[in-house]
Amino acid sequence: MIANLVQLAAEEEQSPLVPPGPELLVGAIAFAIVFFFFWKKLLPNINKVLEERREAIEGGIEKAEAAQTEAQSVLEQYKAQLAEARHEAARLRQEAQEQGATLIAEMRAEGQRQREEIVAAGHAQIEADRKAAAQSLRQDVGQLATDLAGKLVGESLEDSARQSRTIDRFLDELEEKAEAAR
Repeated sequence: MIANLVQLAAEEEQSPLVPPGPELLVGAIAFAIVFFFFWKKLLPNINKVLEERREAIEGGIEKAEAAQTEAQSVLEQYKAQLAEARHEAARLRQEAQEQGATLIAEMRAEGQRQREEIVAAGHAQIEADRKAAAQSLRQDVGQLATDLAGKLVGESLEDSARQSRTIDRFLDELEEKAEAAR
């Protein structure tokens, strides 16, 4: 067993985890060269690419913020235009209602005027017809009265002027009695 321990101790000096001194020195120099190469050549390129990406991202964020601000202003303009259009539509609707009411009032007035004209024309026609009927009746009654008077008197009342005066006087007396009775 002691022999095993001595052998283990001898092997411990040559541990695979701890490299020999010259290999350690060559490894450290190689690491320094690789580190220097990375530090001088690759690190600036990596930083440059990272900076470009950061600027692109920040620029994109700024553009997005600007686009959002612009979209918000456009939305506000749209809402203002929409409110103005609604107000204009309400005003036009009110004007149309007022014009409609005015038009209806004008049409009613025109209809009333036409009705009054028709009624006045009807009254004038009735009055003209009444006068024509009265004139015709006056002539017929006058003729009948003259014929009757001629039969009663026994002589013919052929004289037109006298006959006309007699008839007119008779009818005027009848009209006066009719008006007095009213």
